[in-house]
Amino acid sequence: MLTSIGKFSKSFFIKLLVGIIILPFVFWGMGDVFRGGNQNVIASIDSEKINTQEFVEYLRRLNLNEDQIKNLPKTDLIEKILSEYIGKRVMVLEIEKLGITVNDNSLRNIIKNDTLFFKDNKFSRTEYEKFLIKSGVTAPLFEENIAEQEKKRQFLSSLSGGIVVPELLVKKEYRKDNQTKTIKYIDLEKYHSKNKPTEENKKELYEKNKNVFFTEFKSIRYVEIDPLKISGSKEYNEAFFKQLDAIENNILDGQSFDETIKTNNLKPILLKKVNANKENENQKKIDNLSDNLFKKIYNLKSIQVPEIINLENKYYLAEINKIEKKDRPFTDPEVQEALNAQLSFKNKIESNTSIIKDISMGAIDSDKFKKFASDNQLEIKDYKINDLKQNEIFSENVLKRIFQQKDGEINLITNSTLSKSFLVMSIKTKYRDLKRGSNEYEKYEAKARLNLVNKIYQSHDNNLNQKYKVEFNQRTIERVKNSF
Repeated sequence: MLTSIGKFSKSFFIKLLVGIIILPFVFWGMGDVFRGGNQNVIASIDSEKINTQEFVEYLRRLNLNEDQIKNLPKTDLIEKILSEYIGKRVMVLEIEKLGITVNDNSLRNIIKNDTLFFKDNKFSRTEYEKFLIKSGVTAPLFEENIAEQEKKRQFLSSLSGGIVVPELLVKKEYRKDNQTKTIKYIDLEKYHSKNKPTEENKKELYEKNKNVFFTEFKSIRYVEIDPLKISGSKEYNEAFFKQLDAIENNILDGQSFDETIKTNNLKPILLKKVNANKENENQKKIDNLSDNLFKKIYNLKSIQVPEIINLENKYYLAEINKIEKKDRPFTDPEVQEALNAQLSFKNKIESNTSIIKDISMGAIDSDKFKKFASDNQLEIKDYKINDLKQNEIFSENVLKRIFQQKDGEINLITNSTLSKSFLVMSIKTKYRDLKRGSNEYEKYEAKARLNLVNKIYQSHDNNLNQKYKVEFNQRTIERVKNSF
């Protein structure tokens, strides 16, 4: 299943970089591609047709992680997401057919046992309601989603019960992480640095993406909710929380920030035109607000919708009053940094793609490995890897991929952000022993079981696709892919 991963970073530079990379996904410039006739159907389940409009709406609700963004030029991402979407729809049909249900008592126990809603080591109705308000979801809808997830859990558990994992699979899983490998490698940083972005390239990219280069200024209002003013006591007692709940309910009913502070005799603080770095238009730092509270307020999702914030056992009423954008010129140092990074990133992809193509066609062997280094004035280094924690040169993810190499094999391996690329040749591999009954054995038995369960799920997915006559319109899928 696709997971939502957050953003690379909250810095201006990274925001710009990501913005440029994923622009097609943000704006979905698909035009007339999805209009009219059978060409609009991307898949079908029995007689039910799934149109592209429905699928695009699903795509919009997803967040893509950095690895997926990196692989956009060559991945079957659209097919994977579509398969996932159809798989969810089919699973719901199968659950309904099997009659799997969750009664009110079971649902109540699931929610009451979730530590997310605990206060003083027990379930708190107030914490539950605060969660709902913060999430912007009603209790019936949230509970319906919980019930659906529980039905899916029961369904999937029924498929994998009683699985016995063969020792061979456990050892195979163990060997992936526990080996000693001797390699030769070439660091490609110097090779990539030859293709520096030109001024012409940067200006072209800037003109195409002017709408990305801006500083966002927010005007925000906030006030600490003083227990004395709203409940007549300095203590955070039952009376305070009762009044706090009343404030939250009034906000849900549409009460404005101004109405709320007037009703409760609160005096807010206004910060005009502040950026994410806690600076005003004159680049002066805002000092009268803690960093943690500022981040909480600045990252509120809605405009002119008051929210209650709990921070360090204090409660605040806050609102983003207005958002303004100020364009950043081509000469801005941070804009230049972003342009250089994006173009360097593009050059790396193109260079690496060319090397990968040569490897796949058999154009790089041990002799050509040496010639490649010599022609590009690069150093071949010898290295011995004992475990995945040996990360002074390679990250753990890179080490895992190196461990998967067969002796004599040459691969181009990058880290997740493409900031590091290596041409690696595996020379010799030795595997460590695994004793049955040890803690390590149990650990890798669990990993092997998970892999086996996933295969069972996949096989069952295929069976369900046949059962419910799932069909994909490949022509429409290609049109979707080509529209990005």
